[in-house]
Amino acid sequence: MDVFVEIGFDRMLNALKAVGEETRLRILALFRTGELTVTELVTILRQSQPRVSRHLRLLCEAGLLERYREGTWIFYRLAESGPEGELARAIMKYIPFSEQVLQHDGERLAEIKEDRKGKASRYFSENAADWDRIRSLYVSEEEVEKILLEVTTDMTIKDFLDVGTGTGRILEVFADRIGRGTGIDLSREMLSVARVNLEKSKLHNCQVRQGDMYDLALATGSMDLILIHQVLHFADDPSAALKETSRLLRQNGRVIVVDFAPHNLEYLRDDQAHRRLGFSDAEVTDWLSQVGLKSDPVIHLKGKELDLSIWVANKID
Repeated sequence: MDVFVEIGFDRMLNALKAVGEETRLRILALFRTGELTVTELVTILRQSQPRVSRHLRLLCEAGLLERYREGTWIFYRLAESGPEGELARAIMKYIPFSEQVLQHDGERLAEIKEDRKGKASRYFSENAADWDRIRSLYVSEEEVEKILLEVTTDMTIKDFLDVGTGTGRILEVFADRIGRGTGIDLSREMLSVARVNLEKSKLHNCQVRQGDMYDLALATGSMDLILIHQVLHFADDPSAALKETSRLLRQNGRVIVVDFAPHNLEYLRDDQAHRRLGFSDAEVTDWLSQVGLKSDPVIHLKGKELDLSIWVANKID
């Protein structure tokens, strides 16, 4: 494999030494499903935080994992680029996930993910009827909607998908510009509000359904335009969500991501179930590039407390 040639002997040996220990191999195995924090890994592995932190440090020094701080939280994820990242993914293919110890780790990881999902679902349920008002506290939705329409004026939009549709507001905004519109949301309460709003506005070319951003259950190459509006910061694995989005786009299709710029409002994690405190321009642009999407310059909007960024990317082979 080219990866073994590119990485160099010493770097490859260092990476293999780092993963050649039971706990570190268990840790690496856990990262096939997205990002994790030290606290989550401590819970899964049932080991002390200093011990887990030491293992993580060695894996990061070997280039197999990436570490980044976001407020008071530190996230880890599988390296996404470079020869060590390629080696990490190659090793992942041969990890014996059927082994009992890895099965148990996977079960505890699933419990953590269910807990995250439960917190987010409870938040959505409690705030479904008031969701548009809550979103307006961050930035002027009228300004955002105006920009969304402007950056799509050159498009003929036969099929439109709104991921995390919430109350269906974005479907309402685009309804007279599209042939068919579909809104996807995980929350039944949100979908109930959206259905009422669409019926009230007599938007018969739009529908909503329950679904998961990681598995949208729609045909490959079936969408002209996909919008992910203030949803990505709830995601455990944003890059996986963008990969699924790219799968659905037709040739010359477009995806628009609207989300917060990096911020330090920690209370949003607990009070509003935010997983991430915003995203840098480069972070989302890189994810989009990795799934075959070419980004335009990022659009920035200044808010009272939170700034907003808009990424526009096209599927061009």
